[in-house]
Amino acid sequence: MKAVRLIALSLVLALMIFPLLWMFRVSLMPPGAGLSLEELISPALSLLPYQDILTSGKMALFFFNSLLVGVVVTVANILFCFLSGYAFARHPFPGRRFWFYSVLFVLMIPSHIVIVPLYIMLHKLGMYDTYWALILPFAVNPIGIFLVRQYLETLPTSMEEAARIDGASELQIIFKVVMPLCKPALAVLAIQVFLTNWNSFLFPLIFTSSESVRTLPVALALYQGHQAIDWSHLMAGSSLAVIPVLAVFLVFQRQIVSGITAGAVRQ
Repeated sequence: MKAVRLIALSLVLALMIFPLLWMFRVSLMPPGAGLSLEELISPALSLLPYQDILTSGKMALFFFNSLLVGVVVTVANILFCFLSGYAFARHPFPGRRFWFYSVLFVLMIPSHIVIVPLYIMLHKLGMYDTYWALILPFAVNPIGIFLVRQYLETLPTSMEEAARIDGASELQIIFKVVMPLCKPALAVLAIQVFLTNWNSFLFPLIFTSSESVRTLPVALALYQGHQAIDWSHLMAGSSLAVIPVLAVFLVFQRQIVSGITAGAVRQ
């Protein structure tokens, strides 16, 4: 039985890794090469696509824009989702159930429905084609509020009560007692938000028009011409774009697993 399970898992792993390996192989092909089987299995390798990408000043700017937007949006979600989830979990206030259900209702609305209203709003506020257009609409995530609230429901309030008895203020309790206990859930939230914003294409494409605030996914799409696609440069840029995602996952994988398992059960 273990052998069958191992074979099945190995097949699933091979299917998941194959697109990544294919991307890296194509990125090492000489510029202008096609995708024929002979060229894919040939031993010829070229670092010229990576050299062109790394020496391009615009690509460095696009990489910086994606990193800036991803980090700022992630930090904002950690702060706002944590505070909102803490309020829903620990402080009874009038209409708390209604407002929490409204957060759940937002989860049922596809994000693409709000593209036109957001576009009009950003234009009227003068934020179109700025970093604010890529940050403010995504500074808080209803999934994050739900995740933090459910995780806090599993934690006892004894440490918070002990801190109050010792004279700690509410802010000290929130940021020095409760927030460290929520690290697994906040790690799950951070990785989800960062990956979503790092890979986001449609919203940055619509909310920006100049190269100064263009993000990496939008810039990579420019390598696809109307008549031909520069596969080697496109895959080289995609390979570089994958590196931060893999790094974040490798660093926080233990927190992600513990956060998912701990927040899945409500006491």
